[in-house]
Amino acid sequence: MKIVIAPQAFKGSISALDAAIAMREGVERVVPSAEVALVPVADGGDGTLETLVEGSGGQIHELEVTGPLGERRTAQWGAMGDGDTAVIEMARTSGLALVPNDKRNPLITTTYGLGDAMRHAMEAGYRRFIIGIGGSATNDAGAGMAQALGVRLLDSAGNELAFGGAALAALNSVDMSGLDARVDECEFLVACDVNNPLTGATGASAIYGPQKGATPKMIEELDAALTHFASIVKRDIGVEISEVAGSGAAGGLGGGLIAFVGGQLRAGVDIVLDTVRLDDYLSGCDLVITGEGSMDHSTIYNKAPVGVAERAKRLGIPVVGISGSLGAGFQDVHGHGIDALAAITPAPMTLDEASRRADELIANSTEQVMRLLKVGGGVFGGD
Repeated sequence: MKIVIAPQAFKGSISALDAAIAMREGVERVVPSAEVALVPVADGGDGTLETLVEGSGGQIHELEVTGPLGERRTAQWGAMGDGDTAVIEMARTSGLALVPNDKRNPLITTTYGLGDAMRHAMEAGYRRFIIGIGGSATNDAGAGMAQALGVRLLDSAGNELAFGGAALAALNSVDMSGLDARVDECEFLVACDVNNPLTGATGASAIYGPQKGATPKMIEELDAALTHFASIVKRDIGVEISEVAGSGAAGGLGGGLIAFVGGQLRAGVDIVLDTVRLDDYLSGCDLVITGEGSMDHSTIYNKAPVGVAERAKRLGIPVVGISGSLGAGFQDVHGHGIDALAAITPAPMTLDEASRRADELIANSTEQVMRLLKVGGGVFGGD
């Protein structure tokens, strides 16, 4: 019997790899002869770096970057165990959580730190990049990132643009001649789970500006600046980004990654599942066990457990989900490939207690799931 165990991290409680190890323990208590493959997964958002690095035997590196307000700060990027793939979460270099509430201002915040991290990874020899762009504090269309990589963004006097979304209104020309030559040797996969265009009523400024501190007046200014920026980018480097789905992600960073480094925007869960070669592990599989901290209606929207389940279902493989809790609308996952669910808490307990005991509770819950499956016969084929 072959079982693939592919959980996401239980946020705030246990990593994806440790959850998978706990699930394996539960399986082996009931079916010690099972062939078990551990394939920890993520959805491209928070926690993707740790999941991919830890699961591949890689390493997390620290470096000093320019933060979203132009300050110097320590950030991290991950080197996967394949020796070729770097994983960067822009939230660690230019994220909203790095800016105090009273200082949030997308007119001035920058993605320069993301470019710092990309350059650092290239210097370390990495040429394949997975970049998660959720949680940004910025609205500069990746201008700061481009500047960190050697692109010159010049005003009419030939001066380099200042940081921030407002400065884009003064852009007069784009000089790509100084772009780090190693960029052409790289592949940039961008985890992007929104389809917003760069500008307009559903664009970066209008939809995401308010959470970054933008007032209605600032939104108008930022949208006009992005519109101007896109026109200069199209004229000078021949790339149209204004209407591309996802170009408005992360304050226009989606568009900037397309324009400046040839980024490929894809659903984060697909990037991760392809990277960990889930489809290879599913070959000849009898059962898939997945899971996350809380399953509810939102799980069906590009979350890793559903991504895993949908791939398993193409091969007719049954899927069980193990979850820290089951929230409103959890039943909706049944229409997206997860056949059955189990929550890990056997009695009322605080979140702190459940988090402390996560590995024990996950193993126990998985054991009970396997016992139920054994009673039913099904996947055990008479064992």
